[in-house]
Amino acid sequence: MASLLVRAGLFEEAEELLFAVESDEIFDDLVRGYVAARDWEKGVFVYDFMKGRGKVPSRGCCCVLIDLLAKVKRTGLASRVALDLVGLGVPLSVDEMRALEKVMVLLCVDGRIQEARNIVKKVLVLNNEVSGLVFDEIAFGYCVRKDFKDLVSFFVEVKCAPGVRVANRVMDSLCACYGVFRAGLFLQELESVGFSPAEVTYGILIGWSCRQGKMKNALSCLSVMLSKSLVPLVYTYNALISGLFKVGMLDSAWDILDEMAERGTLPDISTYRVLIAGYCKSRRFDKVKILIREMENRGLIELSLMENPISKAFMILGLDPLSVKLKRDNDRRLSKAEFFDDVGNGLYLDADVDEYEKHIDLDLEESMLPNFNSAVRKECCNGNLKGALILVEEMLWWGQELLLPEFSKLVRQLCSSRSQIKSVTNLLEKMPKSANKLDHESLNLVVQAYSKKGLLCKAKTILDEMLQNKSDVKNETYASILIPLCKKGNMKDFNYYWDVACRNKWLPTLDDFNRLLVHICQQKMLKEASQLLEIMFLSYPYLKSDVCHVFLEALSSWGLTATALVVLKQLQFSIILDHAGYNNLIRGLCNEENFSLAFTILDDMLDRYLAPSIDVSVLLIPRLCKAHRYDKAIALKNIIMQEHPSFSQAADCALICGFCYMGSIGKADTLFRDILSNGFSPDGELCNILIQGHCKANDLRKVTELLGVAIRKNWELSLTSYRNLVQSICRKGRVRLALSLKNLILAQCTPDGLIIYNILIFYLLSAGNSLVVNKILTEMEEKKILLDEVGHNFLVFGFLQCKDLSSSMHYLTNMISKGLRPSNRSLRKVISSLCDAGDLQKALELSQEMRSRGWMHDSSVQTSIVESLLLCGKVQEAETFLDRMGEESLIPDNINYDYLIKCFCQHGRLNKAVRLMNTMLKKHKIPISTSYDFLIRGFCAENKLDIALNFFSEMLSWNLRPRIDTVEMLVHRICRDGKTKLAEQFLVDMTHGGETPTRKMYCTVIKSYHMENNLRKASELMQTMQESGYQPDFEIHWSLISNLNSAKAKDTDKGSKGFLSSLLSKSGFLQNK
Repeated sequence: MASLLVRAGLFEEAEELLFAVESDEIFDDLVRGYVAARDWEKGVFVYDFMKGRGKVPSRGCCCVLIDLLAKVKRTGLASRVALDLVGLGVPLSVDEMRALEKVMVLLCVDGRIQEARNIVKKVLVLNNEVSGLVFDEIAFGYCVRKDFKDLVSFFVEVKCAPGVRVANRVMDSLCACYGVFRAGLFLQELESVGFSPAEVTYGILIGWSCRQGKMKNALSCLSVMLSKSLVPLVYTYNALISGLFKVGMLDSAWDILDEMAERGTLPDISTYRVLIAGYCKSRRFDKVKILIREMENRGLIELSLMENPISKAFMILGLDPLSVKLKRDNDRRLSKAEFFDDVGNGLYLDADVDEYEKHIDLDLEESMLPNFNSAVRKECCNGNLKGALILVEEMLWWGQELLLPEFSKLVRQLCSSRSQIKSVTNLLEKMPKSANKLDHESLNLVVQAYSKKGLLCKAKTILDEMLQNKSDVKNETYASILIPLCKKGNMKDFNYYWDVACRNKWLPTLDDFNRLLVHICQQKMLKEASQLLEIMFLSYPYLKSDVCHVFLEALSSWGLTATALVVLKQLQFSIILDHAGYNNLIRGLCNEENFSLAFTILDDMLDRYLAPSIDVSVLLIPRLCKAHRYDKAIALKNIIMQEHPSFSQAADCALICGFCYMGSIGKADTLFRDILSNGFSPDGELCNILIQGHCKANDLRKVTELLGVAIRKNWELSLTSYRNLVQSICRKGRVRLALSLKNLILAQCTPDGLIIYNILIFYLLSAGNSLVVNKILTEMEEKKILLDEVGHNFLVFGFLQCKDLSSSMHYLTNMISKGLRPSNRSLRKVISSLCDAGDLQKALELSQEMRSRGWMHDSSVQTSIVESLLLCGKVQEAETFLDRMGEESLIPDNINYDYLIKCFCQHGRLNKAVRLMNTMLKKHKIPISTSYDFLIRGFCAENKLDIALNFFSEMLSWNLRPRIDTVEMLVHRICRDGKTKLAEQFLVDMTHGGETPTRKMYCTVIKSYHMENNLRKASELMQTMQESGYQPDFEIHWSLISNLNSAKAKDTDKGSKGFLSSLLSKSGFLQNK
């Protein structure tokens, strides 16, 4: 009961039941219900109330509550429930571990590292593995707090080595805060717990050593790195080159370039940039020229013949060649010369030297450690998202963090690209802290991108967080999630977000209105459609007419034309229906086959001097003829001829079709001849219409003539015409003609003709021509045309019609062996025929085959088998068979056990009959009154009056009327049990219900009162009996008189008669004289 209330959303009623019963199961159901309704506050309240009562929540209850609390960022509450879940002990399922890990990550994001660590310890005690993401987040948290000592103790405690990314983040943080020496010592501690440094780890140490001027330490790290066969990365070489320039070791810097070549690491443009900066700083422009030529040779830059290599170098460094120039000192004294080239020319820089040196120093400084944020920003500006993502991945390995502005910009650009949605997910998962700080514009774009890609679970999660944090949700965002939810039929989530959107004054665009309205109409959601119309009217009052027409068109297109008419009636004073509006309504009504209403709309349209469109007129003319509104059909035809004379032939064809519908084939022929005399050339479509009409009139001669015309004109016969022709031909016994027609149609159609064969087989078997069908099957086999599911079913059913059970069974078995599923009708008829033929064993074998494949056993199948078992006296086997149906979930929702209930009652198996009735009720199928009658009479016969009365009450609650003999038996049994007053109440209730109790009922109750010596009640009831038109028999009178022989006469209100005299008088035995 509680589960049903929760599923129906009746939480208050479920709470009342909970407080009355206080069941663990009800607690769990209620918590789950609130979680499903996203009401975390009430869910937590019930959860706490449950614990306060000493109840233990189930694992599933804890898991779903944790998941919701994590989504709404209620970290403290989620942590508390998580500890309860861990406290339940092993085993922890995959879903439970996933929920716990969400809580641990959430605690880390909130800076509550110790709490997350405590949960990890408890989980590890249960021998469960924890995701590396949790370890990473805990380590990152310790990094933020700069609590490196506790970080090492954590990894020692969990007996797990940190991942490379985590260790690199720690090393980068240590180097920045405490220097490379402290970082080196910490690296040794990490190695002691099993960490293996990678190329990037040493690269971070080398970079920071170079920046801090500790080249000896940098070269020592390089030596250790090379000893472990680790190849330095380009960033590491850049740092070394920059550091060597910083301490004046220019030649050693050039040696690094040679080292890179030996190691197989090709320098990129960043390496050359560092070298150029270093040699420009030391004024070694000869080296600069060599580097520029080498870059040109490797294709890294393009250098024209007229371009100066030094100017190109300045451009690579970001210097303006016009502001920074290298000039020769022509003064004999060389007063300006700062350095000399290889031929002895004195040279000097014509520039602001301070700015020049500052710029060069900054380049060298930034080369020691890669500036990923700047690089990501640059790639985003250039629109190179793939490059930006590669840089982000490298950045994470280097222990750096993408700044929020760059993170937000990258997320927004990824959302704008439909091919990068997976990248958005990866980015948000890898950087949960940054994801939690995203601005509302970025979050709106993320929800929209996920929704457009169909990733609705992810979209809902982020949207829920936005709503929880009261972020600004844009109109486009609501529309983006409502449209796919409605399209997929996820009504539960759709209704939730629909209510939220409406509360938040959502205003859809016209395009979103059109798209959403189509899906709402597909789902037949009339309330939401009306609300959407109201929202659009408020948002676009100046487009009210256009919005209304779009609304009416959508409703009419999806089978909701009746609703469209109601809306139109409500808006009749503000909206004037135009030509297009009328046409949409009529099309919709015709599609719904509501032609009478379509005719009414047509009348209204014509009264307003509006002519329907050609397609609507052509659609209506045949239907008007069929409805015997011939004058209106002619009127439409005349309108077409007046306004669109070029379409007059279409109107005539529609009218001929209408005559065929009416069965007025003579009129159709007359009109056909008239249009032929006017030079009209009929087409295949009109010929098909006439063929179908003459087939219905059973005029095979005329059909043959038309068929001849179609053959001469090389017109294709439609499948409908072919089906009608075959039916008429087979009915007349013209088998040869049917076979010739088949050959004709096969010559016309391009596919393998399987449908043609199926139609022919069906009607031949319907006419009893099974021998011809066997020949056709041989022909199909020769042509290698394989029977499909439809054809097999036709054969199974058709051979049964021909009384050929063995052939039917053959094709059924063949069908199943090919992996095809027989139709319910085929299975039903075969099993019924087997049972009728007394071959119960084969019927059971077929049932076993159905069971092995999980096929439902409908009412007829179960009834046939069980009835046969009962007729063979195998009552227990019948019960076992039905039990298996329930155990294996093979009972359809529309099951009907009324006949079997009667059978089991007749065999005295009332308990089984009750179970069958309960199965029907669980399937929302109400048994007929006869079923209740048999059960009530059966329980009365077994002296189980209380059970019989219960079924009687249940029967009345379904507004079912019991048989008279059932009530008579109940009354008799009640009186035998000494409950005469209750029996009398039965009679009173019948009278109040407008029914008259039978004479037998009255007599039974009167006799019961007589046996109880309650003469007054017996006399009163006998009087009521007489008022109902019954006369008591002599036996009843005499029994009353014999018990009154010792009674004293008492005066009546008239004072002249005693009790006996009054009784006899009322009974008609004494006549007043």
